[in-house]
Amino acid sequence: MKRSFEKGNVAIAKAAVAAGCGYYFGYPITPQSDIPEYLSRVLPSLGGQFVQAESEIASINMLLGAGATGKRAMTSSSSPGISLKQEGISYMAGSEVPGVIVNIQRSGPGLGGISPSQGDYFQATRGGGHGDYRVIVLAPATVQEMYDLTVLAFDLADQYRTPVMILADALLGMMKESLEEWAPEKKDFGKEAWAVTGAIGRPARKVKSLYLGDGDLNEHNWNLVRKYEEIARKEARVHLEVTEGCELAVVAFGSAARIAKSAVDRVNEEGRRVGLLRPITLWPFPSEAIRRVAAKGVPLLTVELNTGQMVEDVRLAVEGRSEVSFAGYPPGYLPSPDDIYAEIVRRLPAQEKCA
Repeated sequence: MKRSFEKGNVAIAKAAVAAGCGYYFGYPITPQSDIPEYLSRVLPSLGGQFVQAESEIASINMLLGAGATGKRAMTSSSSPGISLKQEGISYMAGSEVPGVIVNIQRSGPGLGGISPSQGDYFQATRGGGHGDYRVIVLAPATVQEMYDLTVLAFDLADQYRTPVMILADALLGMMKESLEEWAPEKKDFGKEAWAVTGAIGRPARKVKSLYLGDGDLNEHNWNLVRKYEEIARKEARVHLEVTEGCELAVVAFGSAARIAKSAVDRVNEEGRRVGLLRPITLWPFPSEAIRRVAAKGVPLLTVELNTGQMVEDVRLAVEGRSEVSFAGYPPGYLPSPDDIYAEIVRRLPAQEKCA
């Protein structure tokens, strides 16, 4: 195991190489450009391919082509670039082609800016493109998780033959932290049964999302649903810091969770009992874990760097079992731990005073 001091973006790039990614297709855009910059230097020396495509649309379709041959491949971009990739992501999901897509979010809507944001939650977790499909979405909160979850993303993509997205932001992408680089175990996901590698000495294979036969598309969509149900059962991940007698629990992901953690710790040092729930998979969303906390009557405060997106999934998970409130910080203002501390204190139940 090697220890280094790296930016979050570089941690993703290093993890991709460690996971066996030999092909990268992308287009430069702030604040994710460290990823293609690193891979442009490293991949060719390892016998891989780096392609700066002519557009985001071209790069996602190159990812579709590489994934269809069974190769581990990746693309990355920031918010408006991911918007351009949505048609291709839908084609990948419909064709059941694995691939890793990294979104280092920037401000929006529109041109917005380059400051941190979590405004792409809806786009990532609701599919984003056309049709009935889902994308596994992983939300790191540290540089180490940028590495670890990227390795996991390649395994999940291959295991379920589906696109997997890493959803981070400018804060995580550009910050530096200690990183332990580790070599993942190589796994066999049976690609030889479906990958398009040339039909010499075997029957031809087809990787497609076009189904024109009577009833074929209907059957295909229900097959996808069954796959997504399996993913939801097996792959939901969450980090929990909720103790018995908790008075309030904060729900936050990614950068917002880092800031909220400092605020939660401060409140607890003052003698109150406040928990933290950090979804690691945004889809599948860890609804069951949140539901269990809510069933004990614990109020939930959702904190996001947007005007209110994940809070909808929190409310759906809670199903009215407890109160859900929201503190939002859209692009242009990055909250401090003091800001979130004030939101927590404002919602804590009043303590009884002794006579």
